[in-house]
Amino acid sequence: MENKVVPATTKYPDKPITLIVPFGVGGGIDLVARTVEKSASTHLGQPLVVVNKPGGTGTIGWNEVAGAPPDGYTLAMTGIEIILQPLYGPTKYHYPSALDPIAQITELSLIMAVQSDQPWNSLEDLINYAKKHPGEVKFGHPGIGGINHVLGETFAKAANIQLEQVPFQSGAEAMSNLLGGHIQVVFLNPAAVKEQLKSGKVKALALGGEKRLTDPVFANIPTFREQGLDVVCNSWNGIAAPKGLPDDVKKKLSQGIKKVIDDPEFQKNMENLGLQITYLGPEESEEKWLTDSQKLTKTVQETGIAEKIKEQKK
Repeated sequence: MENKVVPATTKYPDKPITLIVPFGVGGGIDLVARTVEKSASTHLGQPLVVVNKPGGTGTIGWNEVAGAPPDGYTLAMTGIEIILQPLYGPTKYHYPSALDPIAQITELSLIMAVQSDQPWNSLEDLINYAKKHPGEVKFGHPGIGGINHVLGETFAKAANIQLEQVPFQSGAEAMSNLLGGHIQVVFLNPAAVKEQLKSGKVKALALGGEKRLTDPVFANIPTFREQGLDVVCNSWNGIAAPKGLPDDVKKKLSQGIKKVIDDPEFQKNMENLGLQITYLGPEESEEKWLTDSQKLTKTVQETGIAEKIKEQKK
């Protein structure tokens, strides 16, 4: 089908813009999208409508966006999984080249948490338990091959223990299964853990970042490295569009999204979620995609995780 030429008189945007979240409601990436949605109409001139399309650890939603017309009316929330997914085998689209980054909004240090009534108060406690009870400890995450899953497998390998992985459609679903006692551990982004940590229902054992978080709720969580394991797994969330946006549309969109991110109200809402804003524009985001791709290719190959995940996906 031929791409129709949009007449120059059309003012972008002149109708609501769809923002597809490729994970379920209530997870970290969904909470970021809904925070963007709140401030969007003021700065974009049209409302942003969040639509959840979970499944395939992001691929269902990203396939839809990659195949949508590049007119600026269909956008995607992105996570580091757009880079990870093609490393495990062919995907319908090669997301890093089928999508165009508009902005990175936040960088995330993932948190490893357990139910408060578990006897483990440190990584060492959990590792010792897992060594005595191989395969008994199950960890939950929002999808096979996602960064949360990669962190879980990287930790298990570094600690030389056997953990069973259990995939869910969102961080919220993984958390409710942790609270229900169906799994023993979760690897989730800070926004998906914050309320349960504050209420004392869960306790955090480790942080996947290079350094500790500044938010008071998370400030006491030690990194894996502080506890003697060389494990670092960070994620990020951003917004992307189908490849091939007209220059003027891309410019207007990236300027509008930047205004949303600069909005004090937006920044306050993100802080309430426990997330730190790390804005990158389209060019810097593209560079980040490249460097992360090189790093993660190395990680998943060297650790044997790529092979393991291919098996688990079957």
